Amino acid sequence: MHIDLTDNRHGRNYLAEYDQAPDDKKYLLVQRWMKEEPLPFFAQLRAERPILVTPQCTLVARHCDVVDLLLMPKIFTVDLYKSKMGVSDDDPGYLMAHDDDALHYREKSLMQGFLNREDLPAVRQLVKSLCQQVIKQQHGRLDAVNQYCRYVPARLVQDYFGLDGGSVDDLLRWSLWNQYDAFHNQPFDLNPPELHHKIISEHNKASAELGKYIARLLVRKSIAISVDKLKNQYFNLLYYPRLLWEYIRRGKPELVRDDMTTRILKSCFDDEVQFGFARKGVNIGGLLIGTIETTAQAVAQTLQFFLERPALLQELQSAAQLEDTYAFDAMVWEALRFVPIAPYVFRQASVTSTVAKGTFYETEISAGTQVLLLTQSAMFDSYSHDNPDEFLADRNWYHHFNFGFGAHECLGKYVGMVMIPEMVKQLMKQPALRAEAPIDYRNGPFPEHYPLRWNAGS
Repeated sequence: MHIDLTDNRHGRNYLAEYDQAPDDKKYLLVQRWMKEEPLPFFAQLRAERPILVTPQCTLVARHCDVVDLLLMPKIFTVDLYKSKMGVSDDDPGYLMAHDDDALHYREKSLMQGFLNREDLPAVRQLVKSLCQQVIKQQHGRLDAVNQYCRYVPARLVQDYFGLDGGSVDDLLRWSLWNQYDAFHNQPFDLNPPELHHKIISEHNKASAELGKYIARLLVRKSIAISVDKLKNQYFNLLYYPRLLWEYIRRGKPELVRDDMTTRILKSCFDDEVQFGFARKGVNIGGLLIGTIETTAQAVAQTLQFFLERPALLQELQSAAQLEDTYAFDAMVWEALRFVPIAPYVFRQASVTSTVAKGTFYETEISAGTQVLLLTQSAMFDSYSHDNPDEFLADRNWYHHFNFGFGAHECLGKYVGMVMIPEMVKQLMKQPALRAEAPIDYRNGPFPEHYPLRWNAGS
């Protein structure tokens, strides 16, 4: 279905307004337009000023330049992550705060191996089951954000990633404050001082609690792994007959649980690989931080996108009835071009360099400059897509930026690729699904509430 979704209501000249504004108001305008009117604003940037230098940061709007800069991680760095992700003189912190170095290359490769893509059918089935449990319990009405969009990924973190033995509420809180501080409390966010310090304080408290929890988790699971290994070595004569008895009595044997934490702890590497107990713990914690808020926001915004567009909603609901998920998933990812969880990724220039050389907008970016790479704009560039302003589900996936791009592409990309559409699908299968109010963003950048109803008795 070809549906033109171009926003032509404003007909405004953003750059003229920007140029006429006093310096202390310029970036405030940019912030508002990126939040409220991103597509027409980005369209003018791509056409007239593809690199916009503001007093707070520099914006890059065209697909080719966004890709170019993301492929130069030593020049356009994630240094702004360092203080947020535990990097200090005596602690390397988390891999995401490293650019194209040995730690990042090594640990991301190891973690991608543990997140075996052959698990994806089972992951999707787990997500489906969790979604159906929630929907059945809610009897036709729920707050989609807290009872569904956040809850289901948190349960996946417990059941598949293995961060179990604690409460869902703790996982949600730890994830929220880590995400808030790292991605929405940077200098260019212009948070008021009291909010800025509150976010840091809550992040520090959450990180301390998470660190203690991870330590207990690793000890508990390591002991269980050791006991199981001992059992297999010395008690086979008793153990395997019991498994057979359990299979006959209950239909399934009690086997050691397979989850990411257990896989990681079972792994053994030479000291030279530098992936010992402490580094395993840091990366297990990272599985939590990168999962809940990003998934929740993507699912909530996708639901609202379709519920506000009846023709597309009908097509999506029809696709939800098919056993093959391809058509449904494609529509979800096309929707996330229009409503991504963020319109940009940010980097910091490590050296002074000239970008877009030979073009009319060639620009020198000084060392230390904070750069917003407008990934949403890049997904609407005619370089990457034909008829970019239309909703066309059969887009080229390789020109999407929903999971980032380059060295810092999301570690859990393939888990997200099955989890997000499956969560949308299970709600779309409910009869007469409707929203009672729009998504509530009053308390920050993350969705707070989104009340939904459906006919539970149908």
